[in-house]
Amino acid sequence: MLPIGDHYTMGPKAGALAAMFIGAKTVLPIHWGTFPALTGTPDALEKELSGTNVEVIHTDPGQTLR
Repeated sequence: MLPIGDHYTMGPKAGALAAMFIGAKTVLPIHWGTFPALTGTPDALEKELSGTNVEVIHTDPGQTLR
């Protein structure tokens, strides 16, 4: 799980770097899209990770995973 909101946490670019640094195969973006100041998006993270084998799990705020 990577925070990508880009206001209080890292944004998509730094999140992509962090994912590569830790050797993640899959990332779940968190702390994004819940209010206007959080401008980072999973799409932006996925773009930053383009060309890597890192999978970005896309969810909507409030959605649960099972």
